[in-house]
Amino acid sequence: MNQPRTKTAAEKTVPTADGKVETLRVKNDEADMRLDRWFRLHFPEVGYTYLQKLLRSGQVRVDSKRAQANDRLAGGAEIRVPAIVRQPKKTGGSVGSGLKAPLGVSKGDRDAIERMILYEDLHVLVLNKPFGLAVQGGTGTKKHIDGMLEGMAERFGGERPRLVHRIDRDTTGILLVALTREAAAKLGRTFQTRSAAKTYWALVKGVPKPTQGKIEAALVKASGPDGDRVRKALPGEQDKAMHATTHYSVIDKVAQKAAWVSLKPVTGRQHQLRAHMHMIGHPIVGDNKYEGDVAMPAENIEKKLHLHARRLVIPHPKTGVAIDVTAPLPAHMRTTWELLGFDANQFDDD
Repeated sequence: MNQPRTKTAAEKTVPTADGKVETLRVKNDEADMRLDRWFRLHFPEVGYTYLQKLLRSGQVRVDSKRAQANDRLAGGAEIRVPAIVRQPKKTGGSVGSGLKAPLGVSKGDRDAIERMILYEDLHVLVLNKPFGLAVQGGTGTKKHIDGMLEGMAERFGGERPRLVHRIDRDTTGILLVALTREAAAKLGRTFQTRSAAKTYWALVKGVPKPTQGKIEAALVKASGPDGDRVRKALPGEQDKAMHATTHYSVIDKVAQKAAWVSLKPVTGRQHQLRAHMHMIGHPIVGDNKYEGDVAMPAENIEKKLHLHARRLVIPHPKTGVAIDVTAPLPAHMRTTWELLGFDANQFDDD
């Protein structure tokens, strides 16, 4: 859901021997913005490496002078933009995507991140994380989104992108990233004050009763042979217990075998949704840590975790206007929805 670029009255087209060249005027509220970030805002299909090539060859200029990607712009400055940036992008990449990838990240990883982008502006990036890709590194984890983004710092304006929250390796969907230090601090406070509205979709075994409810159960970490888990805190464990609250609602069901549920976590504990649904006797289908991968509710359902971060509504760290982003279901959940006769387009994400 990248912001569309619209032409303004300040733009004009100047014909040259090479074709059409646009001259765009920097708006007053864009003053002091870095050139690469301004370019990314107005031409999101152009990669950073390709912009560097355009700058080195003089095809992009500021006030008729050669410029650097990190130059700060003055209000009213005129930016020369060649016609090539408006050419349709090639399948599977951005304009100039055939060029060598930036140092620190492979072309494949760079393109993978580009495909994940649901929303982007100068301060915030929202990704649609795929199944099986870790968010951060850990023991034995070499490839993860945090590292991929770090290797693409120049693509996002020079600062190291910062994760605002985390989701499990096998959970899919919305992942929020801050592109500046200031945005990271403000978004972090928003999560801490629970002002971010998060909605997850899941398929669970059986049908919860009542069909709407609230789960309040403090959690403690418990290591095991198959990795870390969390469980309900026992009496006497209050000193290390983490308070956790989840609201759930059944959207649709298949007899009493399975239910499509909407989950809204109030808190953000590790494995919270997975553990809470297991505690009430309805583990998430495909969950290999909380008994969701045994006695599957129907044949031909993949034994992958059916938990998806569907929607995020959060105040923008700069403007305060709500960012409202929805992530489409991953392939394995779309297949299951079709198998069970669920229509993902029939219901609002509430």
